[in-house]
Amino acid sequence: MDIRKLDRTAVLETVRILEQATPEDWDAPTPCADWTLGRLAAHMAGQHHGFAAAAAGGGEDLAVWQPSDLGADPPAAYRAAAWTAIDAFCGPGVLTREFCLPEISTDRRFPASVAIGFHFLDYVVHGWDAARALGLPYALDQDVAEAALVIALRVPDDERRLGRDALFRPALTAAPGARTLDLVLTALGRSPDWSVPAPL
Repeated sequence: MDIRKLDRTAVLETVRILEQATPEDWDAPTPCADWTLGRLAAHMAGQHHGFAAAAAGGGEDLAVWQPSDLGADPPAAYRAAAWTAIDAFCGPGVLTREFCLPEISTDRRFPASVAIGFHFLDYVVHGWDAARALGLPYALDQDVAEAALVIALRVPDDERRLGRDALFRPALTAAPGARTLDLVLTALGRSPDWSVPAPL
């Protein structure tokens, strides 16, 4: 399947999930350590803008990758950011370009299909993060989960996962017979069993 179609599916699922958040939900904890749902959504929106800039031939400036201010209507602001990336990936000639992704490497550029694959994987995982924070079900079609697993297993599991700002954490051991999405999560250091902590 076209990586752009996979990406669109994952991104629109994050839109669907975040549109269900109430004003009180934005302070909810998420599986991302120390990040509330609001901070996670701001990060996700900022990444959409960064990838859109990269698709247009920019992206070198780290400023375009910063978390977005979601304002008074976070779901609407997030939705707009998501479509910025989706539309940018569908532009003419995009798949022939190389993307500058300075948060991954300042020394190389990435083929469009690889870069969009990174974006896709990120939103598969962040969709799960948001759904868990809100206590919502999260179900992706098997072909989407399988495509995400292929990419997740290519992510190096080395010392770069140990830093405070690491994109992913060291891989965890999956339970026997784990479903495909759980394999994606454990490969990237997330526990499929995470749930919102009980109030103290």
